[in-house]
Amino acid sequence: MHAMQSWLKTMLLAVGLLVMALLGAANALAQAVAPAEFKEQEKPATAKKATGEYLRITKLDNGKPDSMETAIVRFEGLPGSKYAGRVVDLIGVVHIGQKEYYEQLNQRFADYDRVLYELVAPEGTTVNKEQAGEVRGPLGAMQLGMKDILNLDFQLEHVDYDAKNFRHADMSPEEFAADMADRGDSIMKMVFRMLGSGMATQASAEPAASDTALLFALFAPDRARRMKQIMASQFEDMEIATAAMADATGKSTIITERNGKAMSILTDELDRGSRKVAVFYGAGHLPDMADRLRNDFQMKKTQTEWFQAWDLQKN
Repeated sequence: MHAMQSWLKTMLLAVGLLVMALLGAANALAQAVAPAEFKEQEKPATAKKATGEYLRITKLDNGKPDSMETAIVRFEGLPGSKYAGRVVDLIGVVHIGQKEYYEQLNQRFADYDRVLYELVAPEGTTVNKEQAGEVRGPLGAMQLGMKDILNLDFQLEHVDYDAKNFRHADMSPEEFAADMADRGDSIMKMVFRMLGSGMATQASAEPAASDTALLFALFAPDRARRMKQIMASQFEDMEIATAAMADATGKSTIITERNGKAMSILTDELDRGSRKVAVFYGAGHLPDMADRLRNDFQMKKTQTEWFQAWDLQKN
């Protein structure tokens, strides 16, 4: 029984991590439903902050998880470099979150000359509410299940992709498929790599993510709150999650190669004269993108802001 519980836990979390990464890689993925309704619960006035460069979990004074937050990390061109004085903000996002979270991001997007966004879709694709409401295949079904379990909303339902300063900065479906074929990779191979990584790290799992906690959470009256806490504990270590997607060369179509496409479009925008650009991608993409900004663009990190994506005290 214990072995079956461990397999169930690892499979759920591995698939969950992969689905979160793939949300930005599908064309018109989300399902339209009414925004989640949250009930307030009392909590201490102060909260202890957990460390994390691009995604973090804040904890209450009693040690319980309070919220999951994502970062806007600013980079500026070094003096004397090609892009001296230019600003590039890496805006990390989780693709399933609170409606208020996406509304905050919409307000920030207006501050940029250009917002480069992720979406594996043909060049020129327009994301609209009608597309966001369509279920597309098995991936769409998995997303719908995750959204319902966590009582959250989809990114594509609330982000304003019609904004004039938005520019598509991702692979087309043909490019995505060709790159994956060239490296002999597949979605299922990534799932199994993540399963292996999950099995290897189970011994160090936090109590909140234990087998028993997972089973109780699935059948609890406050299932959404408990499942968010379990999932958030896994997302906190973004480096492990993204490393598990990589193949033997350390690269992956879903992270590093799509990042390469985004950086090529960033180069084009900066060469055209844009002075303040946002790269709006899943939080798992940011560590690799930050390395590219330092090494290829001669930029340095100057500040970080945090936004609450999940309130882990709400159902």
